[in-house]
Amino acid sequence: MLEDVRLLLELQDIDYWIGELERSKEYIPDMMNNLKKEMEEVAEQLKDSREKLKESRIESQNLELKAAEAKEQLEKYQEQMLTIKTNKEYDALVNQIETIKADIAADEERYLILLDDIDELEKSIGELEIKDKGIQKENQERLGSLQHEIDSVADKMEKKVAHRQTLKAKVPRQVMSIYQRVRKGRGGDVVVQLKRGACGACYKSQTPQKIQEIKKGDKLQICDSCGRILMWDGDN
Repeated sequence: MLEDVRLLLELQDIDYWIGELERSKEYIPDMMNNLKKEMEEVAEQLKDSREKLKESRIESQNLELKAAEAKEQLEKYQEQMLTIKTNKEYDALVNQIETIKADIAADEERYLILLDDIDELEKSIGELEIKDKGIQKENQERLGSLQHEIDSVADKMEKKVAHRQTLKAKVPRQVMSIYQRVRKGRGGDVVVQLKRGACGACYKSQTPQKIQEIKKGDKLQICDSCGRILMWDGDN
């Protein structure tokens, strides 16, 4: 009977690792997707910042051209002031000059704002380029490692399942039936150690007589509370 318990313990360990391998098939792809998403987000930030910088530079250049044209037009109007003959012409020309001056002032204010934006964007892009380069390198390495891990899962699973079949064939059918029933119904470990006279899983205290039977190891001892198989580890 002690041999049956030993086989069940080994089987229990294999079932644990099979479960871990099954879970890895779910969480590894999630980890890979998160790494790719992080790379894409930084790359998108960099792309957006570069596009904004391009737009800001174009707008600033257009404002420079507009300002030059406005100043040229202002000079022409000021020259015309010397040739006008009526108050009506004078008032109309003054209004046009004031309008151009107001436009020039607004454009100059916008131009200064754009210069600040361009400085900030250039700084931000420099930082993002460093960040992007680092993340691309680091995440690509991690993706390669995770891909290698997920590629090996099938091979590991195949070996564990084959080993399980070998062990299962050595375990008596009745004992195996108990193991499978408890594992399906309770989950986790099926074979547990006795701890301070109680089941190591549900902590139900065992009778003195049952504790002695567990020590002997002549037959399987089942916890009346949770149905798990109890074993003596020689240290209780």
